[in-house]
Amino acid sequence: MSTDVKRVTTVLTALLLAALTTAASPGAAWAADSAGPSAGQRIANALRTSPVYVDEAYADAVPPSRQRQLERQIRRTGLPIKVVLRPLTKGDAFDGDSDVLAGTVRDRLPDQRELVLITTDGDFADSLDGYEWPADTHQTRDAVAAAGFLDETRDAGLADLTGKAVELVAEGRGTERYEEAIKDLDGSAAPSATPDDSAATSAASYSGGSAWWLLIGVPVLALAAALAARGGIRSRKTAPAVPQLVFATARAADEAELRRRAEAEVLALGEATQAADLSTTPDLQHALDAYAAAGTVLDEARGLPDLAGVLALVQEGRDALTGTGGALPRCFFHPLHGRAALRTGWRPLGRRDRLDVAVCQECADALRDRRAPEVLTDTDEDGRTVPYFELPAERSVWAATGYGSLTAPLAGINSRRIRAR
Repeated sequence: MSTDVKRVTTVLTALLLAALTTAASPGAAWAADSAGPSAGQRIANALRTSPVYVDEAYADAVPPSRQRQLERQIRRTGLPIKVVLRPLTKGDAFDGDSDVLAGTVRDRLPDQRELVLITTDGDFADSLDGYEWPADTHQTRDAVAAAGFLDETRDAGLADLTGKAVELVAEGRGTERYEEAIKDLDGSAAPSATPDDSAATSAASYSGGSAWWLLIGVPVLALAAALAARGGIRSRKTAPAVPQLVFATARAADEAELRRRAEAEVLALGEATQAADLSTTPDLQHALDAYAAAGTVLDEARGLPDLAGVLALVQEGRDALTGTGGALPRCFFHPLHGRAALRTGWRPLGRRDRLDVAVCQECADALRDRRAPEVLTDTDEDGRTVPYFELPAERSVWAATGYGSLTAPLAGINSRRIRAR
């Protein structure tokens, strides 16, 4: 399932469930978030010694002997492949989302510039997802998706499926193999067309006195199913248009999810600074200052730009702890793309001077092809949505710092505090 289709489908289903069920308590949400950082760090730590991480829940499906076989297979490829096999369920450390799992693991391996990551799928327990940084050079996403649709893996266990995914990634023809695997499938065969069991159960058990929810729920689920079917299995086609309200709701859901992630990241940094030894961590004070600033920004955050700033501050603090202060910051154009892959010159529209900015590979490719990169937006004084870096520097610390491309986020915040005195 493509990322866009997955997001829209999830939001639409959430709209129905919100109308039928009582929201979970803030305490429960915080407890789930609190588990996130340590879980992600444990996985990253394990991957530093072995390219295969298997949660104990999958110990029978992928026993130690099979893990060692996968390790040998991965090492023979010569590729920076890592495998993370663990159950993903809504409300867990990664909110049941393989994208969150992958992003968390990637952030905790900052010294590994190139990474191919294969994880369990958050939507379907017997499926895998593929990710690659800084670019999809080995067609990882399609290669891993194709592994689940081959005749030879139709009844394969998790270990065999993972082995096939590694083989297809190493082969380097993932897109071709994926298209061959699904050419005889239609939309009805897509796993994404199957309603979520929890949603079906919630709808079936609802016993309200009126039928108003049918007017909302049935169209919502129908639209979700239509979007999933049109999107196909990991289709690269653009999802069909949906009402603007849906996109507004999706943005709100994205902001809520990002806020939860930012809370977990700040908590993780706090725990890491407490555990650090001053004698072996020269930049510990820098990390503590970044942690304090991230907490303040989080408390006062008013939207995605501020929450992205929290992640930038956390990354600065984590780099201080690990002694990698010279590492690249987050992507200038869209810091939610993650850590940048390189620095490049860029001339803002209407200006003659060029800026040296850090960009992710996706944005670098867009600039090279003379396409506009995806940018994080903010709201100007007139209420218009504009790229965040077009705001006056005196009004936005993120425009002034470029999330680390122009100056360190912490330095930008401290500079504002000094001027405010």
